[in-house]
Amino acid sequence: MKKTIALLLTCVLFMTAAMANITLPTIFGDNMVLQRNKPISIWGSAAPNEKVSVQFNKQIKNTVADKAGKWQLFLAAENAGGPFQLAVKGSNEVNLKNILVGEVWVCSGQSNMEMPIAGWGKIDNYQNEISAADFSQIRHIKVPNTISTKLKKDISGGEWQVCSPATAGDFSATAYFFARDLYNKLKVPIGLINTSWGGTMSETWTSEKAFSQSPELNYVATAMKNSDIESAMKKRGDAVLKNIEKLQGSFNNNANTTDWKNNDFDDSKWPLMQLPGMWENQGLPDLDGTVWFRKNITIADEDAGKAAVLSLAMIDDNEETYLNGVLVGSTAGYNIQRKYTIAAGILKAGKNIIAVKVGDTGGGGGIYGVATDMKLTIENKEQSLAGDWGFRIASMAASATSIGPNDYPSLLFNAMLYPLVQYSIRGAIWYQGETNAGRAYQYRTAFPLMINDWRQYFKQGNFPFLFVQLSTFGSAEANSKNGSDWAELREAQAMTLRLPNTGMAVITDIGNPADIHPKNKQDVGKRLAYIALHNVYSKPGEYTGPAYQSMKVTGNKVTLTFTHTGSGLITKDNSGNIGGFEIAGADKQFHAANASIENNKIIVVADGVSQPVAVRYNWANDASAG
Repeated sequence: MKKTIALLLTCVLFMTAAMANITLPTIFGDNMVLQRNKPISIWGSAAPNEKVSVQFNKQIKNTVADKAGKWQLFLAAENAGGPFQLAVKGSNEVNLKNILVGEVWVCSGQSNMEMPIAGWGKIDNYQNEISAADFSQIRHIKVPNTISTKLKKDISGGEWQVCSPATAGDFSATAYFFARDLYNKLKVPIGLINTSWGGTMSETWTSEKAFSQSPELNYVATAMKNSDIESAMKKRGDAVLKNIEKLQGSFNNNANTTDWKNNDFDDSKWPLMQLPGMWENQGLPDLDGTVWFRKNITIADEDAGKAAVLSLAMIDDNEETYLNGVLVGSTAGYNIQRKYTIAAGILKAGKNIIAVKVGDTGGGGGIYGVATDMKLTIENKEQSLAGDWGFRIASMAASATSIGPNDYPSLLFNAMLYPLVQYSIRGAIWYQGETNAGRAYQYRTAFPLMINDWRQYFKQGNFPFLFVQLSTFGSAEANSKNGSDWAELREAQAMTLRLPNTGMAVITDIGNPADIHPKNKQDVGKRLAYIALHNVYSKPGEYTGPAYQSMKVTGNKVTLTFTHTGSGLITKDNSGNIGGFEIAGADKQFHAANASIENNKIIVVADGVSQPVAVRYNWANDASAG
């Protein structure tokens, strides 16, 4: 018995020692960038009361883990430089290499920040941009998209990548161009912590604590405390499964789909779906996973064997497309037109089968867009592919049975931001607001609340917080007359400049009303960099466009004065006439106005408004229509 007890004690001691190894959070890794000119925070875990020693450059700092095994210390501020090594020693040793000291920026928001240079993003001139992306002093880490109902100690993964043509395609495009312009001016290393998730609202990036302390939004925290999230997850999963079985009968998750692309596969019992159209609107709400679509088309004898072009509108998110069992194309990205060249010899007379394997990772899914964009073109003849397609669900992703990032507030703050708040940074850049446009007025409160919340948790003062104002998107009919949620959101963003140490990049002139993800990310990054170079790094030069200063009413005429006019106000066409202005009188009804530049001021007059009280500019979702 004594031998048995001794053996058990030995095992317990061994297990304790093994579990007590010194570890660092995932944000610390090879190739990382540490913030220059301010104390450098290093933290991690160890055995309770274990002595920990950190060596970096010529510094050696020691500390002792607390009773829970947590430890943190601060290295003295370092000048920009590197590469260096970091060694953390205790019962074991952790060594990190190729570390630089420079400027660290958190890059967050929704899809326009997440949008990569290549991949689904494919920004303007992306191939040449990638070829030229030889900047070993720029580093980027993407925090994996993760949700949590509780504050997390660590992010779920991610590695620091050195910028090169081999890696840059996956970088956030906005963040990369921001960093590139900073580096070219400052000549110091730039570190980008990309913690962004497409389609997310600001509330999910804000802590529960912030909501509980907000007089206007404290009801959010109360609702969270009263929510049974686990039951909600199960209820959603059960509902998705019920919808699948209702449409197609039996369902085998991760079914064997090897033959589903082949012409001789029997799809006669498959249900039908009208395409184009998201499957959420056709009986499959909340489904994330893989769905196969098949369509039988007939080819005339004289067209057999000819080359063709297959167009499938847009697909959310990823797809593989087969024609007569032959893979003819595959694309990742939900906002990309699918158009594939069909080589000669694939089409045959009579029956031909198009099979499309669609994978959706979150949000809406399916083949969507305009019906006329679904067609097969052979020489000068077009055959429509819109209409009924057979479909079958092949697999249901785990996300279909779980909550999404917007289902409850604070989920992304908990999982993707809180684990970073001890890291020393210079500031943050933010590109978000599209998902909040439906509650634009509330954004006046929610957005400043989030910024102040981040500053409180990072405990690094009112660090610079630079953000991108919403671009141009959607219909010009969403305007003063009919209401414009995007214009109202832009106004809320502009009002947030009242917070100290904030800056806003205006991009309504470089957007695309037909694309919520405009491809010109070069100028977005450049405009953020202009603000940072001036406000943060004290570099001379103009850093923003004209900004409203004052108005003077004389009769029916309004004279507007602006700051940041550089060498003088001009219009793109040098005509001096400006569209997009509106004037309202006491009745608060806005009317289109004539505007012109005179003596570096803008004069605005509207027929039918004899006593102006307010002026608007570009108050529409599509602000380029003015």
